[in-house]
Amino acid sequence: MATENRINFWRRNAKVPGSVQPVYGAQHPPLDPRLRRTYPKDIKPKFNNLKSKKASSFHEFARSTNDAWDIDDEEDEDFLGTHAPISSLPSGLHSTSMQNQQQQNQAGVTETEVSHRLPAPRTEAQNLQDAQEEDTDCEHVNGKVVKSSSDAHLNASSVRSTLQKQHTLPVRPIIPLVARISDQNASGAPPMTVREKSRLDKFKQLLANPNTDLEELRKHSWSGIPREVRPITWRLLSGYLPANKERRELVLKRKREEYFGFIEQYYHSRTDEHYKDTYRQIHIDIPRTNPLIPLFQQPVVQEVFERILFIWAIRHPASGYVQGINDLVTPFFVVFLSEFVTEDVENFDVAALPLDTQRNIEADSFWCMSKLLDGIQDNYTFAQPGIQNKVKALEELVSRIDEDIHNHFKKYEVEYLQFAFRWMNNLLMRELPLRCTIRLWDTYQAEAEGFSHFHLYVCAAFLIEWRKEILSMVDFQGLLMLLQNLPTIHWGNEEVGLLLAEAYRLKYMFADAPSHYKR
Repeated sequence: MATENRINFWRRNAKVPGSVQPVYGAQHPPLDPRLRRTYPKDIKPKFNNLKSKKASSFHEFARSTNDAWDIDDEEDEDFLGTHAPISSLPSGLHSTSMQNQQQQNQAGVTETEVSHRLPAPRTEAQNLQDAQEEDTDCEHVNGKVVKSSSDAHLNASSVRSTLQKQHTLPVRPIIPLVARISDQNASGAPPMTVREKSRLDKFKQLLANPNTDLEELRKHSWSGIPREVRPITWRLLSGYLPANKERRELVLKRKREEYFGFIEQYYHSRTDEHYKDTYRQIHIDIPRTNPLIPLFQQPVVQEVFERILFIWAIRHPASGYVQGINDLVTPFFVVFLSEFVTEDVENFDVAALPLDTQRNIEADSFWCMSKLLDGIQDNYTFAQPGIQNKVKALEELVSRIDEDIHNHFKKYEVEYLQFAFRWMNNLLMRELPLRCTIRLWDTYQAEAEGFSHFHLYVCAAFLIEWRKEILSMVDFQGLLMLLQNLPTIHWGNEEVGLLLAEAYRLKYMFADAPSHYKR
């Protein structure tokens, strides 16, 4: 029934904004390693204990579970010691081995069954015979052993055969961070299509007008903003820059100087007794921000983030700094950095840029992040009432959209707050690759109250996306682990476009559902 309603909705409504654009898939770093793991008290985290009994409800799970941080380092070494360290594997082998392991698990193949399929160990006599045969196929030239031409031909043939097999398999191209954010037209990606070129020209035309029509700009931005014009478009849609073209340079200069003044006025106070705890927490959280992307591990970038977050925190004492706000800087920083970088942003050395350029990127990131937080600041005030209300609204909305999922959660005592708190606190940034977040924010900035209101419907659509997987989990622990580790690693523009389209459909049909949320 839900599927028929969805199809009929798109047939009846011709005014739905945006359209889904195909995207080439891309690999993305593994899920955030900061996710906390849990293990039952009586089980050491080793591979031979995977068949342990699962808790069927939250209360059983809570009674029988310790936090993974309580496990000794020695046990962690045991956990990792049974297999080769992941970090020592080449990236290709790492992803392949993980995929093979997942395929074996899905097919119900045990390690014992796999070992039975492997060739039997060879005896010492067989190895000696092979060595003698190999020696007869070798030639000795100047004291060096050289393989015969026939052997070399066989090796070359086997290599060609392997390569031919690899070419027949579906391969998701590895596309650099910026190129796989929205448009597939840079850094080795396919060239722009005629339609993409036409869209880019339309954006440039709008931006070149003496007074940019912001409503028209929002309309075109809903389905994604071309990479070349995303920085200026984000500045305009966030309210950081005026629509009047002549005033933009003066406003940029004034706001950047104002931010630099804040640094001189406030940043030295980070060591004061009153602010040192705030600065300490920021200093701890920054290295944890996107730890798998080299860009964010550069000292110069971490110092930029520290200044942005500390200045914002002391200028907003009602909330101060709250964990999760650090994530909200990254999309702005990447987008404004991409204005000056044509190569892979994720590996770019920011220190190579002129100092004035670095400072301008920092100031623009601060002001745009501030504009975003102005609309959702109740998410971060004492007791975070904004998030509490949004999670309650999500529960009410899902109960009307998909009663099966809602009842499934109730049956296994899964509270929405246990998984959706992070969805609201981090705006799904921990659930999606960064390239998807930036595409998502194109639409959020094009939507009225995109971050504060439309995000609710995106979360509902995101939850329903995993309906089959959710209903297949019949225990509390399995449900919670699924909801905290949703497999979006290969998501791109196409998946985000479908998610946003479904969110728009839900908003259109259920905008009056969470009545307490609208007050």
